Amino acid sequence: MSRSKHRLQSVVVGVAITGAAPAAFAQSSVTLYGIVDSGIGWQSSQTTLGSTSGGRSAVKMINGVWAGSRFGLKGAEDLGGGTKAIFQLEQGFNSATGAQSTSGLMFSRQAYVGVSNATYGTLTAGRQYASYYQLLSPYSPTTWLTGFYGAHPGDLDGLDTIYRANSTLLYMSPKIYGFTFSGSYSLAGVPGSVTQGSTWALAGQYAMGPVGLAVGFSRINNSNVNGGVFGTDTTTSNAGAQAGISAVTNGYQSARAQQRFAVGAGYTFNNQFDITATYTNVQYIAGVGSGFRDTAIFNTGGLVLHWKPTTSWDFATGYSYTRATKANGITSSAQYQQVNLSEYYSLSKRTGLYALQAFQRANGQTLAPAGNGTQIINATATIGDGFQSTPSSSRSMVAVGAGIIHRF
Repeated sequence: MSRSKHRLQSVVVGVAITGAAPAAFAQSSVTLYGIVDSGIGWQSSQTTLGSTSGGRSAVKMINGVWAGSRFGLKGAEDLGGGTKAIFQLEQGFNSATGAQSTSGLMFSRQAYVGVSNATYGTLTAGRQYASYYQLLSPYSPTTWLTGFYGAHPGDLDGLDTIYRANSTLLYMSPKIYGFTFSGSYSLAGVPGSVTQGSTWALAGQYAMGPVGLAVGFSRINNSNVNGGVFGTDTTTSNAGAQAGISAVTNGYQSARAQQRFAVGAGYTFNNQFDITATYTNVQYIAGVGSGFRDTAIFNTGGLVLHWKPTTSWDFATGYSYTRATKANGITSSAQYQQVNLSEYYSLSKRTGLYALQAFQRANGQTLAPAGNGTQIINATATIGDGFQSTPSSSRSMVAVGAGIIHRF
């Protein structure tokens, strides 16, 4: 063997040993994952947000229905002593067009880093879901009815994934005798104030055996402290746009703050049948710069029955009732009744076919923007959160859809 060749082998062995040495102390892993979900949907009436006329039926390709289309990276590194460094980067996209789900955001769904310990809990920092959603989500109607069709009207109570908070510090406790607690605070970075534009949340969950229960509270502050157009510093804004505007809340989007309280519960009877229920109270709080003057309050109750007759089939049905209080000159408060059905067939562990049907009936009155203020209009139907910008022009709406989902 030549001397130069021997030296080369020595260098290679040395590099290998050097690179392998840290692995004896710290194990790390990174996972690439994703979901692609596409389908076809029909709705009985479609118009623009705020309109009460001119609606026509529509057939179109829909995406991210059963689960939002996405790709992401997540990883962990063992730091020793039971502590891990963790991170997650997740981007949503439109599988029908290839576009970003939120224009201008590279990792629109989640982007955070943190540390986790089985004894002390997890602390993360970045763009993520507030504690309110994280502990209430197991009892959300979206689990089996989807957010697109099955979220409570307009996802008014934030039990789907449309409310993500920027610049969030979140603590999640370990599970202790069935109990888990969490708190989060999102910093807007407005000079001279730590509350303007902030989002904060507290939640607790009990899950043991067949029984589950969760309670949560969240508050989203407009960075325009007196109300008006949501400031771009507001921590729940998506590239400067306010999340969650629908035919239900269109007239209240100039609120000084949004406040949510929710209780969710579930019971698993056996491996084929389970039931979940939720109650939520949502408040849109007016400021001197808001287009409305009185706090608007919405109360919602919902129930979901899930049946799994075989390993391949899942069926679910749900009902929800939302009622607003009388305020801002409204004499007949808005009401929304929604009925949902879903069917899912597993072709494999990663691929499935689904079908969804929904009906909603709206009654009463609500507010719509008008100039610098608002005007009273008839409440119109808007199913789930997949029809935020394309609601019905009338009080009723029927929507059906079918699609395929693949996870990788």
